Amino acid sequence: MKLATAAIDGRTTWGLVEGSNFLDVGAVLATRYADLRAAIAGTLAGVADAKPKAAATPLAGLSWLPVVPNPDKILCVGLNYETHRKETGRPEVEHPTIFSRYSNSQTGHLKPIIRPRVSTHLDFEGELAVIIGKGGRYISRSEAMGHVAGYSCYNDGSIRDFQRHTHQFTPGKNFPDTGAFGPWMMTPDELGELGELKLITRLNGQVVQEAQIKHMIFDIPCQIEYCSTFTRLEPGDVIVSGTPGGVGAKRTPPLWMKPGDVVEVEVEKLAILRNPVVDEAR
Repeated sequence: MKLATAAIDGRTTWGLVEGSNFLDVGAVLATRYADLRAAIAGTLAGVADAKPKAAATPLAGLSWLPVVPNPDKILCVGLNYETHRKETGRPEVEHPTIFSRYSNSQTGHLKPIIRPRVSTHLDFEGELAVIIGKGGRYISRSEAMGHVAGYSCYNDGSIRDFQRHTHQFTPGKNFPDTGAFGPWMMTPDELGELGELKLITRLNGQVVQEAQIKHMIFDIPCQIEYCSTFTRLEPGDVIVSGTPGGVGAKRTPPLWMKPGDVVEVEVEKLAILRNPVVDEAR
């Protein structure tokens, strides 16, 4: 299944993406699930039965929202591809590097990524997002994939100068409308094996990042095991699993995103997340 969150006639809802249509399952199951996060917590029970009753809206012109607009937490894995670790000059580490995003820093497919008025150092980071389905604590590697509800594309847009004010990443990773998430999540049964799939970022049509998912330093089971050790993972939580080398900050000269640019993050077989870049309004 492909599941997404959208705004229709000023109403936030969620549903299935099938062909060229969005099926408003959220309206049919409104008394059962308040949103997609709640439906994920309910193991998506009833979704298939509700599909015939769901109104269809063409994807063309749909107002996309972040796949899960209100996760309990967004945990991001830094320096998780060798090409990115090397370009940053960081040492090898024994454990994943984790930082957090806030849900209100996110934006949806086709919505603008906003360059804030306080910086011109807006960088791209194409990533695979992992959406947690079954919550838990101290989840073992062997059981980790059973806790995954689905996958999506993510652009962990970063304000690099604010990220580097101190050793803590948080400010540069949480400006409003910089973390693009979408267009939909795909369940594991439909996406299949991840390892050989390519993760590609394009800026104005030019490939700027490319790697296979199998090139992660810490794989998804490791990420889930580690994160569930220091926090309880909840249904709808998002793990943003890391970006390959090629980020704009490490190019000569640096390649910053600017108003008028269009950035895409593609995960093969899953989706293409596309966003224009605009300046923050004054």
